[in-house]
Amino acid sequence: MDLKIDRNAADPVIRQLVTGVRAWITAHGIRPGARMPSIRHLARDNGLSLSSVIKAYDQLVASGVLESRHGAGFFVAQQVPRPSAPETEADQQKWQLFEPASAQLKLGCGWLPDTWRDDTDLAQAIRQVVRSDSQALFNYSTPLGSAQLRLHIQKRLGLMDIHVDPGQIITTQGASHGLDLLVRTLLKPGDLVLVESPGYYNLFNLLKLHGVRTLAVPRTANGPDIASLERLLAEHQPSYFFINSMYQNPTGTSLAPSVAYRLLQLATRHDFRLIEDDIYADFQNGPTSRLATLDALDRVIYLASFSKTLSSSLRVGYVVAQPAIINRLAEIKMVTGIGCSLLAENVVATLLANGAYRKLVQRLRQRLNKQMASTLRQLDPAYWEVFAEPTGGLFVWARARRLEESRVQQIARELNVQLSSGATFLPDGKACDWLRLNVAYTQDIRAQTFFQRIEQESAVMLQ
Repeated sequence: MDLKIDRNAADPVIRQLVTGVRAWITAHGIRPGARMPSIRHLARDNGLSLSSVIKAYDQLVASGVLESRHGAGFFVAQQVPRPSAPETEADQQKWQLFEPASAQLKLGCGWLPDTWRDDTDLAQAIRQVVRSDSQALFNYSTPLGSAQLRLHIQKRLGLMDIHVDPGQIITTQGASHGLDLLVRTLLKPGDLVLVESPGYYNLFNLLKLHGVRTLAVPRTANGPDIASLERLLAEHQPSYFFINSMYQNPTGTSLAPSVAYRLLQLATRHDFRLIEDDIYADFQNGPTSRLATLDALDRVIYLASFSKTLSSSLRVGYVVAQPAIINRLAEIKMVTGIGCSLLAENVVATLLANGAYRKLVQRLRQRLNKQMASTLRQLDPAYWEVFAEPTGGLFVWARARRLEESRVQQIARELNVQLSSGATFLPDGKACDWLRLNVAYTQDIRAQTFFQRIEQESAVMLQ
């Protein structure tokens, strides 16, 4: 069985073996129960090591293509699974942003590049927790979350003048889990809430999933458009307003003090609560206006996460609210997921306790500040319109002045650059030529070439 293995190909040898064996079985019409070549013979025929063939056969057994019979060898399974139907181009584009092995530059994504992550301190904290706390390997965390972690969160919140007791904090599997718990706990189908436009697309999908109706409040450079909000409040009675106060996703803008105070006044007058998503809190540069700080958690529910800074895989976030709300959240958390990962929570607590996390975010802030300044300088006003110049964070919201959005996307695809469509960030999903640009990726040569191509074609349009 010569499978034409190419050792210089981008695909690993073992993956080529697995694919080749599958194709060989199909092409030759090998019946179920037929004996496969031995490991030694397959290795000899393809000039491979025994270990490579063993690993490939193990994967084929695990996927149900082959069966292993002790002392007899490997046989074609009685029912070989058929390959799933190929994904459509729309499916591929939809999920490719989350594919770690993708060769595309994820210029429109919402997280930091892997090369920016500090795996040394993280790995050390994981080893420390595993050695010193074996319970974290096997047990659930408590309904409210690790007591050790909540104490550290309490201290961090105090530095932001958000003063709470540990009983007002519940841990979550990231901020998205926190939003899901809040929607499940506080809202029911048919309820009406306010959201920002543009805003966080996954929140829109979550609310739609639960049958919650939304009213869109335009986002300005200083926060929600107060005049538009007041018009909506004159006609409707929403129960909650979901909002990013700082470095909003996708515009990168932050609340001005006057807007923050007016929001709280309107919340009191019209009897609605504010759910403040402060996912980018650790990227803060200088003073900012947090609703939870101004309100002392009277009408504000606050949530944040360590996923954006520490690790997207280590899902640890938290919600802060009045004790009665926290208790209800804990009940829903138990019903829907029992508990969070005690291992993940204790790893984060370790990094907070030894100071490694503080140093990490300092380095990230400095690096992002430089990238933000470079990006804003590069977006020539003659060719790009920038919604607002953020003071920090990950995002710039911009659009090409003279090119259609479809052409911008086409140029990006030609250069192996992946963008996030502006329509994704609108509650109604209407066509939109604005783009979310992640400044952590803008100095890559592919991004640089992308900006140059946009400017070159725009210059031609001017002639």
